Amino acid sequence: MPRAARRKSSTNIYHIMIRGINQQNIFADEEDYEKFIDTLEKYNKKIEFEIYAYCLLDNHVHLLMKEGNEPLSNTMKRIGASYVYWYNWQYNRKGHLFQDRYKSEVVENDAYFLTVLRYIHQNPVKAGLTNKIESYKWSSYKEYIKKPRLINPDFALKMFDEDRTKAIAKFIIFNNEHNEDKCLEITEKRKTLSDKEIRKIVLNKYSIQLASLHNEQPKIQKEILRYLKKLEGISLRQLSRLTGFTVNKIFRA
Repeated sequence: MPRAARRKSSTNIYHIMIRGINQQNIFADEEDYEKFIDTLEKYNKKIEFEIYAYCLLDNHVHLLMKEGNEPLSNTMKRIGASYVYWYNWQYNRKGHLFQDRYKSEVVENDAYFLTVLRYIHQNPVKAGLTNKIESYKWSSYKEYIKKPRLINPDFALKMFDEDRTKAIAKFIIFNNEHNEDKCLEITEKRKTLSDKEIRKIVLNKYSIQLASLHNEQPKIQKEILRYLKKLEGISLRQLSRLTGFTVNKIFRA
């Protein structure tokens, strides 16, 4: 079947979501997050789009942005292709990284703009990655409070108050309000395994304590790491924490 045409926003503002193919992680290390932000910054200068909010999570990205001097679809292709080229080179891999086309929805009024803004900033909390919005490193929330790097903060802040200090105070309150906002959602629920479950799996299957895996022969290490990476609900960072191996070593196993 032909793909449905995307709805055009009268404001040229969209909520965008891109995700890893088969829900796989698109960020394995902090360097990857930095590279994606660098990529956004690079094309922002060339295409002159505006970003009002972003949040980078393990296997997907949310953006609230305004189309620049070319169609948004072209911009997203440039960003995706540039990051995937680097990611494949970095981890010695081939093939696709992102799943299908990016998802998008139009943002055509101030009320929904603010809803999406808050939804994006609250994503890490609702995903259980942190208890506080301000403690999550890879979102635009901090750019509103401190020095902006990638976003245009004025557009949103003026919706709260013309006085910048008052606007930031109101922005903080608004973004931390409890709500049931629903925007672009990842509909599939991803199973996650606890540290205890992972340790038990390794002990039962290999009769090895995961914490002492570094004492085993390299061949055994690779076998166990490869097996664990195939299981649903285990992240590379979780394995790194449990084994003491670097994320890069685990990825290449």
